[in-house]
Amino acid sequence: MPPGVTGCNFETDIAVEYHGAVCSSMPKSSLALSNLRGFAIVMVVAFHSCIAYLGSQPASQLPFDLPPYGWRANPIVDSARWFGFDLFCAFQYVYLMHLMFFLSGLFVWPSLSRKGGRRFLYDRLVRLGIPFALGLYLLMPLTYYPVYRVTAVDPSWSAFWSHWIALPFSPSGPMWFLWLLLLFNVAAAALFWLAPRAGESLARLSAKAHPGRFFMALVAVSALAYIPLAAVFAPWEWVQFGPFAFQPSFAPQYAIYFFAALGVGAFGLEHGMLEPDGMLARGWARWLAATGAAFLLWIVPTALIVNGTSLPGLQIVADLGFVLCAASACLALLAVFLRFAGSPRPVFESLSDNAYGIYLVHYIFVIWLQYMLLGVALFAVVKAAIVFTGALFLSWTITAAVCRIPIGARLMGRKRRELARARARAR
Repeated sequence: MPPGVTGCNFETDIAVEYHGAVCSSMPKSSLALSNLRGFAIVMVVAFHSCIAYLGSQPASQLPFDLPPYGWRANPIVDSARWFGFDLFCAFQYVYLMHLMFFLSGLFVWPSLSRKGGRRFLYDRLVRLGIPFALGLYLLMPLTYYPVYRVTAVDPSWSAFWSHWIALPFSPSGPMWFLWLLLLFNVAAAALFWLAPRAGESLARLSAKAHPGRFFMALVAVSALAYIPLAAVFAPWEWVQFGPFAFQPSFAPQYAIYFFAALGVGAFGLEHGMLEPDGMLARGWARWLAATGAAFLLWIVPTALIVNGTSLPGLQIVADLGFVLCAASACLALLAVFLRFAGSPRPVFESLSDNAYGIYLVHYIFVIWLQYMLLGVALFAVVKAAIVFTGALFLSWTITAAVCRIPIGARLMGRKRRELARARARAR
């Protein structure tokens, strides 16, 4: 499992803005996407909360100082296990990052059109670059300190720090998402500079996009990018240059979903695939069924491969199932939320407003709570529930407190969302 599956485009104002105009009333599609954003951050915290209790975890805690530094993927290894968490995390692993990068791209072109490339990049550098640096050099040492303590001879902070700075890389945990998203935003700004009318072309293409045809095109392009790389790089394999980490088999996938959403977003929220009563939303049940079938197409051959079964073409079937499941799950969740979650929901609204901060700090609480529960005789399900509830509550509370500070509200985008929402209600 990856060290940090992450959330959606937290720096984007999903609520009420489009092409610089504040809507007279918040569109149903915007509300649905905002609610989906809140759901997504819950899944991020749940995913990380369960990793310590997977049945496929190593037998014991992995050493801190020895390659391949497997603790980056399995920070805390608990003896309490439940196989159900393996299925849950496997499903989240297939689609969650793809969905988040897709959500991240939806509002990029309208934002570029409204602000221009220079202002857009400045905002992204502030919203993504500064948190990335703070998270990497301040939050990550605090996060991984208990991981070191599990196997340490000298558990003191000074001993940990000497081991930390001796590592041949800078552990980034969930922070890797920020720099990769920033890179995609830079590429989008470059496209805007080189071809400022590209958004109109993308909007025309999106206007003609039938959900089924969009799905097939997304799967075809994703398969061409993923299957050759999957033959070289394992899904859990990471490449790191200094503080910049990424998964070589998945990074092109994330770019594809980001720019596919950029095209969808260029057409607008209330039209095309994102229409609240459109074909995608009406077909939510079919998309859910397709997701279940695609997940089986991936998980069954993958389990056979892990257990040592060697059949011609089995790996290609698994890779194709992965691509199909990622695409169908993303469209299924979009369909469900467009169909059923297009109205204000206070809990999801608060989650959406605080999602960025929750994402930035939740990993600290997840790891420390898992560490504190290591010696406690409880079932895996109970431990995971405690970790999930505690991490979500604490990170939610901390974020809300930070947003009371002006610079914190600026980084989290809280003031812009509240102002836009207030204007929408007033009108």
